[in-house]
Parts: sequence; C-alpha cells; structure tokens
Amino acid sequence: MLPFFIITNSKFFYCINMIVLQESASVQTIKFIPRQFTIGNSYNITIVNESTNVEVYNQDTTGISSELYYNLYSDIFNLKEDVFYNIEIKDAKVIFKDKIFCTNQTNLPEYSINNGEYVSNQTDNEFITF
Repeated sequence: MLPFFIITNSKFFYCINMIVLQESASVQTIKFIPRQFTIGNSYNITIVNESTNVEVYNQDTTGISSELYYNLYSDIFNLKEDVFYNIEIKDAKVIFKDKIFCTNQTNLPEYSINNGEYVSNQTDNEFITF
C-alpha cells in the first residue's frame, strides 16, 4: 500500500493507505480488511476509473480467501498506469471501499510523478540586472 499524507487544520498530519497495482496482464492480489465477511458468500467486486467514472472491472465471485487478519482476492485487472480507481466489494451491502493507484514504478517509497520526464538544469545562479 502506498502512503499519502494529508494536512488537516494546517497542523496535523495523518496517513491514508491505498492499494497499489500495476498495469499488467498477470494475476495480481488485493489485500483488504472488510467490514464483515462470510466464507462462501458471493461478492461483487467493482473497479471504476476515478477521473472518467467508467467501470473497468465488474466480477461476481466466491473466490475471496481469508487470512488471519485480512482477506485476499486475485485476478487480472485491466488498469492503466498513473490512474486512480475506486474499488467497491459488496454482497447485499458494501463491505469494503478503497482507492487503487496503478503504477509500474517498483520503488514506491521513492515514487515520483515525474519519473523519467523531469530533467533538472544546473545553474551558477548568475543574474543580469539593468
């Protein structure tokens, strides 16, 4: 999960974690802690592109497994790099909601939106004044 820091009241910081996946044709796993969960129930998993509000994944499944303190769901997700998505897992009611960020960068603590695009210029800080 990728941490994001948010300022509240210009004094306090808190951290929100989100799911980070890659743009890949391989199976990826989402780990989550649901509000409630019953093994064997059918759940609907929906992933929606946050900026276009287009549904990119919708699957009914009983394939959610349970670990000691969290649940796992694995599948191939059709996601695009540098895009935010909203995920919702529900049966009769919503049991989990979160945000997904898709990136192919592997060093997440050093994540940069300018990775490979920004070039810094060296300068000697000499200014010409008139």
